[in-house]
Amino acid sequence: MGTEKMTKPSGIGLIYKIPAILFLVFMGYYTVMMLLAPAGTLKKMEDEYGFSQDENNTADERILADSAYLELLKEKGFLQSRIAIAETDSIYLTADLTDSIVSLEISGVEVHTADIRKMKISRILKYGNDYIVSTMLSRPLNIAREYSSIQKEPLMIKMAPRDTSEYVPDIIPDTADYEPVNFILEMDNEIVISVYQEEKLNQGDAMNLFGFDLRYRIKNSIRSLASVFTLKVPEYHPFIKLRLSREDAKIIYRALPRQGQIAVYL
Repeated sequence: MGTEKMTKPSGIGLIYKIPAILFLVFMGYYTVMMLLAPAGTLKKMEDEYGFSQDENNTADERILADSAYLELLKEKGFLQSRIAIAETDSIYLTADLTDSIVSLEISGVEVHTADIRKMKISRILKYGNDYIVSTMLSRPLNIAREYSSIQKEPLMIKMAPRDTSEYVPDIIPDTADYEPVNFILEMDNEIVISVYQEEKLNQGDAMNLFGFDLRYRIKNSIRSLASVFTLKVPEYHPFIKLRLSREDAKIIYRALPRQGQIAVYL
C-alpha cells in the first residue's frame, strides 16, 4: 500500500498571498466608499438647499416640476448672487455657462469678457435637482483655496544701484507669457472650478497640464485615503472645468483676489 505524501503550504507563498489578499480587500472597500461619496454630497445638498415648506414658504411643491418656473428661479438666483457681490468694492468673476462667457466685473460693470472654448460640468450640477442647484448658486461662491501653475503676483528682486550712473532699466519678461496657465479654485461650498488654457502653443504644454492635474488628483487621493482609514465616506466635490485662451486665463487669475467671489449661472 502506497503512502500518501501531504504537502504543507509554503511559508514563502503565504508571505506573498496574505498582503495581496489584504490589498484586494482594502481596494474593494476603498472603491465602495468612493462610490458612496457622490451620494453623500447629494444628500448634504438636499438637506441644505432642498425645498422646505413652512409658514415663510407656502409655495406648492408641485411647481418645482414646471420648467418655466425653474428657469426663472435660476435667473433670479444668478441676479441675486451678482447683486450681493456688486455691493462690495472688489473685482469678481461671473460665469454664464449657458452662453459660454466669463466676465470680470466691478460693481456690476464688466471690465473683461472671455469666451469659454470648452467646458465640462459635474453630473450633480448638470443633471441634478434644478431647485437645489439654483438655490445653491443664488449665493456668491467664495474662493477658499487656489492652486495655479503661475504666480499670482510676479515678484522681482532687484539690487539698488549705488548712484544714478549704475542705474540700468530692467526688462524682465513675464514668465506667464510662455508658461502654460492653469489654475484650480476650491469654493467654500465644495464646488471646484478648474480653468485650463485651451492652446497647445509649446511642446511641453500638454505635459505641464497633465502634471498639474496629476498633482492635484494626488492631493485629493490622500484626503480620500485619510477619510477611508477613519471609516468615513470621502468627500465628493462637484466640478466645473473650463477651457479659455491662455491670455484670458492669465488675466482672470491675476485679477481675482485670493479670497475672491464668483457668481455662476448654469
